[in-house]
This record gives sequence, C-alpha cells and structure tokens, in this order.
Amino acid sequence: MLIDISKVVKSINKEVSEEVSIELTSFESRLGNFPILQKSPVVLTITNQENKTLFIRGAVDVTLSIPCGRCLEEVPTQICFDIDKKLDINDSVLVDDEMEENDYLIGFELDVDKLVYAEILVNWPMKVLCKEDCEGICKVCGMNLNKGDCGCQRTELDPRMAAIQDIFSKFKEV
Repeated sequence: MLIDISKVVKSINKEVSEEVSIELTSFESRLGNFPILQKSPVVLTITNQENKTLFIRGAVDVTLSIPCGRCLEEVPTQICFDIDKKLDINDSVLVDDEMEENDYLIGFELDVDKLVYAEILVNWPMKVLCKEDCEGICKVCGMNLNKGDCGCQRTELDPRMAAIQDIFSKFKEV
C-alpha cells in the first residue's frame, strides 16, 4: 500500500500516524515462497523534525509458515520487529541516513509492503525447528523420524576409516 508523505515532508515539525494493512500474502525470496498466515495492521508514525530529518516508526507482527530446519514440517513462525527509519531532507529530497538503497520510497510515496518486506528479510530467523528435540529425516529413505523409526541402517562411519572398511567388505574371511 502506498502512503503519500509529501504533506509531512513539506511541513516543519509535522507528525502523522497512519494505520496501514499489509497487502503481502506471502514472502518470496531466494530461500523459497513462505505464506503469511497472520498479519496485523501496521501503525506508522511519520515525523518531520525541524525540516531536516524524517522519521518513520512503527511495529510489525506477522506469522509465516516456514519449514522446520530438520524434518521440513511447516512451522508457524511469528516475526515481530520495529521499524525505525531516519531519512535526511535535502532540498525536498529524501536521502537515507545510513546510505541504504531505499526502494520503499518512490518520490514522496512510501510503499509499506516493500518496507515490511525488507524488514522481514533483515529479521529472518537463523533456524526454525518444529520442536527442540526434532529428530529430522532419515538420510536413507527420507522418512520423518518424529513419526516413528524407519528401520534403516543409519550408523555413520568415520570417513578416515573408509579404506579399511572397503578391505573388510571385499574380503569377508578376514
């Protein structure tokens, strides 16, 4: 959703609060496509401070469906974060204070979905597990080991002993 912020930029010490609904239905990245299960409206506060700096602040709360890092079962994962952007106003042009590329600003229109997308990307969890003691999947047959034992031989041998193991498998009488 686009918000016109030109009135805030052109008025000294003006502050505007807007409640905006997130229009994203899924989060797509190189990692895959993750559906958004729940999302709450974002209340953004946009402040022009002394006609030098524009502050964009708000809080986002979304729940995405992310596969478990071990067994690949879908896990509803809540991602909560605060938006805190500081933009310098130079001759009625907005420049990001941290020299980041800001594709969420198109002239004086703020694209809330692109802003939220970028913040989700930064706040993405390192590892998602369905439970702390998740067993994962069998490396031989691919069965989810949380649902039961598959019976496959899963003992892993030390790779340094592979040459000796080959000798034993070729000559059974040794």
